[in-house]
Amino acid sequence: MPIRYFAGGRGRPVVLLHGLGGAASNWSAVAPRLARSRRVLVPELPGHGGSAPLAATPSLEPFADAVLAVAQAEDALPAAVVGHSLGGVVALRLAARRPDAVSAVVVAAAAGISSGARAAEAVLAVLGLVQPGRAVARYRRRWASSPLLRTLAFGWWGVADPVGFPPEVAESFLVGPAWHTDTLAAGRALVRTDPRPDLALVRCPCLCLWGANDNWVPLQDGMEYARRLRAPLRVIADCGHLLIGERPDACVEAIETFLARVNA
Repeated sequence: MPIRYFAGGRGRPVVLLHGLGGAASNWSAVAPRLARSRRVLVPELPGHGGSAPLAATPSLEPFADAVLAVAQAEDALPAAVVGHSLGGVVALRLAARRPDAVSAVVVAAAAGISSGARAAEAVLAVLGLVQPGRAVARYRRRWASSPLLRTLAFGWWGVADPVGFPPEVAESFLVGPAWHTDTLAAGRALVRTDPRPDLALVRCPCLCLWGANDNWVPLQDGMEYARRLRAPLRVIADCGHLLIGERPDACVEAIETFLARVNA
């Protein structure tokens, strides 16, 4: 099936994975900075952006396989993998199943633990069916340029300071839903998957990166991931769930410092 991805830069490879309902554009404030010293691959997960949907998605394994196929096509293995939200769980699945393919993992506000709760399952199901982001995407520039509309779109769940959220970055998070073909399947696979039993299979170095004010995936989940992965937890102050857009400088610094330290 067709998978759309973007590539740039030279050096050791790093793969950036977006979250549920996201797209490659979510990394617009991070990817160019990492590409100054690394080969950067930014795929769009199946059913998202320009990537085709999967025929059947009983679990997250097919999403991990799609990421692996992209890295293999670019001759970029082993690679460090940085995953945001859903992308974090996919990165961990890939590292557990193919330890030879992953040199390090950074999970940024990874979903998967609280996502299995009934309330979370209901919210994800409603969002997948109603797809409010598709309507907003048509007028994304207007929403992104208005402090009030940015607050409606990103307040509470997404960023700690929606008024201060840069309009161009806000737009990069609003554009994806216009192209999505099947995010409901990814949401269903996410709520079916409890990543905790397999975290012991992840042998590569890991870093957990979290926003202190994340109301969507609580910091408590980050602590649980860090404990099970035997990994450091770095918390970014005054930052919500969309930390890769709200505090890209801090994210890039954390990623680069960690990957240099573990020689990945």
